[in-house]
Amino acid sequence: MHIFILSVLIQVAFVLHIVKTGRNTTWIWIVIMLPLAGSVVYLLVEVLPDLLGSRTGRRASSNLRKIINPNKDINDATYNYSVAETAENSMKLADECLNKNMFSEAKELYEKCLKGAHKDDPNIMYGLARAEFCLNNFNAVKSILDEIIDKNPDYKNADAHLLYAKSLEELNEADLALEEYKALDVYFPGPEATFRYAKLLKSKGEHSKAKELLEKIIHSSKFSGKHYNSLYKEWVNKAKNEINQ
Repeated sequence: MHIFILSVLIQVAFVLHIVKTGRNTTWIWIVIMLPLAGSVVYLLVEVLPDLLGSRTGRRASSNLRKIINPNKDINDATYNYSVAETAENSMKLADECLNKNMFSEAKELYEKCLKGAHKDDPNIMYGLARAEFCLNNFNAVKSILDEIIDKNPDYKNADAHLLYAKSLEELNEADLALEEYKALDVYFPGPEATFRYAKLLKSKGEHSKAKELLEKIIHSSKFSGKHYNSLYKEWVNKAKNEINQ
């Protein structure tokens, strides 16, 4: 009985919180119809991120939203696109298609955006390059990224630079890829570029240099905070596995 009363009080408190803070009224039905689960979800998605006020809290909230409604973002983007086929809506839908591994659809949307005032937009061109990479069209990726710099010489994008290096590697242009990875090793945020640089060096027989780079990744992880190690866990673990082989 005490647990039931406590559950009701929590529901009432959350309903009042929803109304007072102007949350989506759908939350009221979730909290009422799913007394325990609904309250827990509302607490995690809406209340805790506000209390924490941190990037981690917001990321946790976003991840939980995706678990609860994994197609919300692409459904919203599709609806907005159906209402108005603007470059912004097209690009947003293309981005969501990429996230859902709908690479051909993403490519078509990005290409559709590249016209008129947006025909040389570097961000749209980069999106198209990402789609082409996922479709294994590596020559197209290289061509698009070269064109970005040709038409937008001041454009800076570390991820685009990494994509370029990866494309060169896929095209078996190892020496050129090594030059790009070497440059990326200096400034790319996180250890992915350094790891790829080490792997390619190792494949070329430069084991000493590769080991030095892998040790640098592991050393950085030891002296970085939890956020860094959580964010780059995949590449740190790959470096550890590679150096032990």
